[in-house]
Amino acid sequence: MMVWELWRQDDNGNQVRVGTFPDRVEALAKALALESGVAHKQTYWVDGPPGPACRTNRDLYRRVVGEGEHMNASGRGLDEFLRAWRQVARPLSGRVRLDLDTVAAMVTAAGMVEPAPPQASWRSASFRYMDEPTTYAHWEAIVLSQLADLADFADQGPLDEHAYFGIDAPRAAGRVRATGIRWYNFDPKAYLECGLAGALGGWSEDDGLRMPVPGPVVPLVNEPEPGDHAIDSLGWDDLAELARCGQEYE
Repeated sequence: MMVWELWRQDDNGNQVRVGTFPDRVEALAKALALESGVAHKQTYWVDGPPGPACRTNRDLYRRVVGEGEHMNASGRGLDEFLRAWRQVARPLSGRVRLDLDTVAAMVTAAGMVEPAPPQASWRSASFRYMDEPTTYAHWEAIVLSQLADLADFADQGPLDEHAYFGIDAPRAAGRVRATGIRWYNFDPKAYLECGLAGALGGWSEDDGLRMPVPGPVVPLVNEPEPGDHAIDSLGWDDLAELARCGQEYE
């Protein structure tokens, strides 16, 4: 059986094996979960057989949607997931691109950690909208905008079943946020499934989650090419598109 080892180097340079895992994504997720909660500068890394667990958009879709299902089952709300996703992503903020295993590990770790508490300042802050976000800061602005919208929704009370057909966020006049006002998805599974399907594709009719529309269709946005495609890595622009589609894609 293949095994991946998680190692840590502490402040004094001592190297300690933290644990072993049967899956590379799980090991990377544990590393991110630990890094996101460490006050001191400690280094974590994963040793094991070469080669990624996720090679295609289909691989990533199945992993991420599966984690969304687990979060729904455990009662983790979308606002908790987004706060945790931002939290575990911060150690990666200096990277330009992330391999697919790391992207899957971010989502997995976001289902593990205790989310940082919300901040009231998010709701009154201005977040610049960008058509082509390219950095961690731009991705973070989208996530914080979505957290502010969800807090505004919460002020109005529980959403009814019709919200999943589309509803506008109740933003106060003058609020500037980095996302559109329309929402369709309000739980981690729906957000992640629509985010992956809209940004990268990778879904299949066999999943039982979505079906192709019969007849000619004129898409309102650029749709990913159908099929299973190899992907080496994703940039923050790709993750920003995933987050936007998580909110707006049906």
